[in-house]
Amino acid sequence: MIDPSSKILIVGLGLIGGSYAQGLSQKGYFVGAVDIRQETIDFALEHHFIQEGFVTVDERIGDYDIIVLGLYPNLVLDWVKANQHYLKKGALLTDVVGVKGLFVERLQALLHDDLEYIGAHPMAGRELSGIVNADASIFKNANYIVTPTSHNSQKAIEVCKDIGEILGFSQIATLSPEEHDEMIAYLSQLTHVIAIALMVCKENESFAKYSGDSFRDLTRIANINDALWSELFLNNKEALLESIDAFTEKMNELKNVIQSDDVEALRSLMKESSKRRTLFQRKEK
Repeated sequence: MIDPSSKILIVGLGLIGGSYAQGLSQKGYFVGAVDIRQETIDFALEHHFIQEGFVTVDERIGDYDIIVLGLYPNLVLDWVKANQHYLKKGALLTDVVGVKGLFVERLQALLHDDLEYIGAHPMAGRELSGIVNADASIFKNANYIVTPTSHNSQKAIEVCKDIGEILGFSQIATLSPEEHDEMIAYLSQLTHVIAIALMVCKENESFAKYSGDSFRDLTRIANINDALWSELFLNNKEALLESIDAFTEKMNELKNVIQSDDVEALRSLMKESSKRRTLFQRKEK
């Protein structure tokens, strides 16, 4: 387990960064934060998510042992380039970013020799964003993925896994950055694409009066942070397009069997769907 005296810095107090801060503070760790908005820092201090916070990066971040980058994908490299000279020797950097191929190897290559970075992805969230919606309980029963490369030490891998355990994730897995991005394109990004498509394919403001649980459940994630998710989609474009193609193929198959009144083929697809869904139901219990 991480040394209880370790100081942890969260860079970016959004929904996930804020939830990390709250969860780690609740476990007794000294947590600091950097965010560009003073009101965000003030909220985190007032609610005891952090013990100190800064809107300006300077030598004060050199007191921290672990740096968690809670930034949008396109900001990660720039932040590290600009500020790594402030970090203490031996500091470990990790992140919460939903795509890895974009920057993992580039980030490891640009780091000073006395620093180490290892990727991580908390598979948790909610449809609302920002520090005011942060809540460490979102990590309960959620999955956490560590994405090491050949440049990572075993100690860094273990510390990264420890963070997942401390925050209460139910399952901690290890994937390469490439495997992660392929998996996430299907399990997360495609589901958001589907939810968006459902919400925009018909325009009828009165639908809310008639919808049942199925529509609400399917489209919950359509209330989306467009700035973040547009980056995630485009930074994992190749893998996401492959998943969209696979989904489109199955949609066309369903369309054809319905169009041809092929009851047996339709029921066969439904049975296969139900069979595969049971694998997820076992985990949810």
